[in-house]
Amino acid sequence: MRRAVLALIATAAIVVGLLHYKTTSAPKSLRIALGSATPGGASQPSPASSATSPSGPSPSTGPSPSTAVAGQTRTITGPVEQNQFGPVQVQITVTGSHITAVKTLQLPTDRARSAYISSVAGPLLTQEATQAQSANIDSISGASYTSYSFAESLQAAISQAGLSS
Repeated sequence: MRRAVLALIATAAIVVGLLHYKTTSAPKSLRIALGSATPGGASQPSPASSATSPSGPSPSTGPSPSTAVAGQTRTITGPVEQNQFGPVQVQITVTGSHITAVKTLQLPTDRARSAYISSVAGPLLTQEATQAQSANIDSISGASYTSYSFAESLQAAISQAGLSS
């Protein structure tokens, strides 16, 4: 009985340690470790509400950077970036030379696990991109492909807006 209790405590300590492990020394703290899918019909968070089907909106062109008026609000849609789990597409709202909002138009949702990962990673990636004001964001542990595709679509939208990253 004593060994079982010690094993349980050791396991809990290891799990806590793994959940706090950072994969790089970058100062950003939005890294998470996604848990495994819950078996047996346990409830999982619903897919990200901002995710849409692969036939989402097409990229917008908006005004060229040279014709943009200071303080003018523009919405720019990045290209769809495909990865092995599905499409990722980002839309940014720019006011003047600042990114004021980042929205995910598409995230992988065709599998239950992909939908779960997207529901966790999507909001974190949009928050970090808005804070960073660039596509230089940390990837989310457990959602590497989605993170990289998100950054690619984001960078394309930032470039199209004429902002430097």
